[in-house]
Amino acid sequence: MTQCTPTEIRAKAPGRREFVGRFDGGDITSDGGLLLLQGTEERCGVLSRFAQCFSDHRDQRLIEHTCQELVAQRVLALALGYEDVVDHDRLRLDPLLAAVVGKSDPKGQRRNHEEDRGLGLASSATLHRLELSHPGLAAADRYCRIGLDQDAADELLIDICIEAHDEAPKEIIVDLDATDDRVHGNQVGRFYHGYYDHYCFLPLYIFAGDHLLCARLREANQDGAAGSIEELERIIPRLRAAWPDTRIVVRGDSGFCREWLMAWCEGQENVEYVLGLAKNARLKLLIADELEEMEMQALVTGESARTFKELRYRTLDSWTRERRVVAKAEHLADKANPRFVVTSLPVEGCDARELYEERYCARGEMENRIKEQQLDLFADRTSCHLFRPNQVRVYMSAFAYVLLNEFRRIGLAGTDMARAQCGTIRTRLLKIGARIRVTVRKIWVSMCESFPYQEAFFRAWAQLQPI
Repeated sequence: MTQCTPTEIRAKAPGRREFVGRFDGGDITSDGGLLLLQGTEERCGVLSRFAQCFSDHRDQRLIEHTCQELVAQRVLALALGYEDVVDHDRLRLDPLLAAVVGKSDPKGQRRNHEEDRGLGLASSATLHRLELSHPGLAAADRYCRIGLDQDAADELLIDICIEAHDEAPKEIIVDLDATDDRVHGNQVGRFYHGYYDHYCFLPLYIFAGDHLLCARLREANQDGAAGSIEELERIIPRLRAAWPDTRIVVRGDSGFCREWLMAWCEGQENVEYVLGLAKNARLKLLIADELEEMEMQALVTGESARTFKELRYRTLDSWTRERRVVAKAEHLADKANPRFVVTSLPVEGCDARELYEERYCARGEMENRIKEQQLDLFADRTSCHLFRPNQVRVYMSAFAYVLLNEFRRIGLAGTDMARAQCGTIRTRLLKIGARIRVTVRKIWVSMCESFPYQEAFFRAWAQLQPI
C-alpha cells in the first residue's frame, strides 16, 4: 500500500471538541532564548572572534553566506541542542536564528537562486564543506575553501579565559583529563582502548575552573597523559605573561602521574602540581597501621572511617627523586579504600586532609565540564571519516561551550542558575516558544506568555548589557 506522510493529527479533546494538530503556524520558533545568546555575543564577541580563525578563499562576490555567518550558524545550533549538520536543512527556515546569525534578509526572500528563496540560512552541504576544509589546501580546493587555523583557535580559548578575570588571581588551577570518544565506524585514527573496552578516540581536555583552555582530539593508541607537556608549554607562558605573580597548580588524576610531567612542573617557576597516585603494595604497607585502625573504628561505629598520613615516597626505578605523598586511609562499610596523592605543594599552609579533600577531590568538578562538552554540546559527534574534520567538530562544540559559559558567568551571575550546567540553561532559558514577525524596521519576537522563567530571563538580559 502507498504510505502517505500525514499532514495533521486528530485526537479526542475534553467535551465535544477535537484536537487538530498541524505544522501551519507560520514563523514560530522553539528557540526564543536566542536573544540571550545574541546579547552574550554582543558583550563578548566569541563567535566573531572564532570566525576570524578561519581563512576564507572563496570569491566574496559570489557568496551568500559569509564565513562568520556559517560559523555562527553551526555553533549557535549546537548551543541550542541541534547536534547534527543535517539538522540545518530544517533550521535554515528559522528567521530568528537567521537574524541572530547576522542575516539582513532573515527569511531569505532576496536569495540569488529561486530554489533557495524562503531559506534564510546555509544548507547542511555548505556547512559540511566548512568542516572538511584543510587550511593548507583550501586555497586550491574547488569546494572546501574555508580552512580553520587551529593554532589561532587554541590561542583564542586562552585569551577568553584571561579576559574573564578583572584582576590577576592569587592562584589558578589547571585541570587535565582524558576521556573516551567512541568511534562511529572504520574511521581514520580509530584504535581499541583496553580501559574503555571499545574503539575510540582519546581527547584531552584542559580547564581552568569553568574556562576551557584546550580541547584536543587524539588517537587512542597512546598514554592518557601524552601531549600534556606540549599543551602546558603553550598555555602556561600565556597565563604567566598575563599574571606574573599568580601561582599555577597543575592537577590531574593518576593517569597524569608521570615522572616527565612532574619533573617539568618542578623545573618551572611558581608552577606546582597535585596528581593522583595509583596505589601499590609498597604504599599500602606504609599505611597498614592506619588502615587497621580505621577498620576497627568502622566496625565499632557502623560508619565509614578515614584518616590521613604524610609520606615521603619514591618509586623503585621510575621517579628520579623523593616526593611528598598524602595518603588517605579509609575503611568503608565493607572494604578498605586507600587513596594516594603526590604533590609539590609544601606542608605549611596545606595539611594532608586539606590537600586531599579540598585540593585534589575538587577536580571532580572538571569532569562535569567534560560531560557538558560531550552530553550537552555533542563534542563526541565525531563521525567524519577523516581525523581533521572531527577535530573541527570538537572546536565547534568547544566554542559553543565558551559562549554558554560566558552567558552563565555574566548573565546568570548572582542567580540560582549561576552554577547550572549547559543542558539546564538550554532547557530553562533558551527553549522558549515564540512567534516571529519581520517588518521593515523590527523583528518582533512574541514569546510564550506562560513561560515560567520570565524574571530570570529579563534579569539575565539586563546583566548582559554593557556597563
